Amino acid sequence: MSKAEPATVTGGCLCGGVRYRIDGSCRDIIICHCQNCRRTHGHVGAYTAVDRAALTLLEQQSLQWYHDASPDTWRGFCNACGASLFWDARAGNGRISVAAGSLDDSGKLKTVGHVFVSEAGGYYRIDDGLPQFARGNAGALESADAKSNESGKG
Repeated sequence: MSKAEPATVTGGCLCGGVRYRIDGSCRDIIICHCQNCRRTHGHVGAYTAVDRAALTLLEQQSLQWYHDASPDTWRGFCNACGASLFWDARAGNGRISVAAGSLDDSGKLKTVGHVFVSEAGGYYRIDDGLPQFARGNAGALESADAKSNESGKG
């Protein structure tokens, strides 16, 4: 599996109230089917992940954080347009997940697998042939040089 080459990537919400820049490598996309992601996004959550230090908030006037049901888990969203932007385990691993749909250009990133398929909605099928994990992936979908997201989500 590849990890995108270090570059500058930008993104933000629909209304522009939150804008960010990533200076560095982004992990390939992991699709999360957990109930919390489905409720947050209206379907599944598609996330890349980056080193926290690589993420710079350029505009954050409408950024709000919601404490998820999981311990030490936070979701960042725009309180003006409702866009879901970040998933943050704050588990001390130095990584933060960024909603792939909020990237201005996803470049060479590709979807590499699915997590929490045991919670997938009954209204769709996962039939793309990519690896599937009933719960988290315990780092199995991370590229060899990427740091694992401890919970295996996002």
